[in-house]
Amino acid sequence: MISTWNDDELGRIGDATELQVASRRTDGSLRPYVTIWVVRRDADLYVRSAYGSDNPWFRRARASGQGRVCAGGIERDVMFSVPPKDVHRGIDAAYHAKYDQYGPQIVGSVVGAHAAPVTLRLDPQN
Repeated sequence: MISTWNDDELGRIGDATELQVASRRTDGSLRPYVTIWVVRRDADLYVRSAYGSDNPWFRRARASGQGRVCAGGIERDVMFSVPPKDVHRGIDAAYHAKYDQYGPQIVGSVVGAHAAPVTLRLDPQN
């Protein structure tokens, strides 16, 4: 069952520099965690694959549609969903604001038109 993030979760996960993400296997067990960046836009949390759609964690997350995330002292089961097309400019801005300190080459891997198709929204589950 999908729920919504509360303000504490949004703040703690959204402020965390890194997020641990694991998708679920067909038997319900979790795959190993992978460290990625996460951004908050309004009341939603988003992740992007820095290495495109062939990145193993991204392929598995898309295929399973569910998993678990850990960041900022919060651990939650999530659904991975494709966000609406009108949010990508805001997601780009959130990545720039949070991660530009790491340099344009690194941030460039998760912003722009090429990053939109490899974006997932994290929807918390009860």
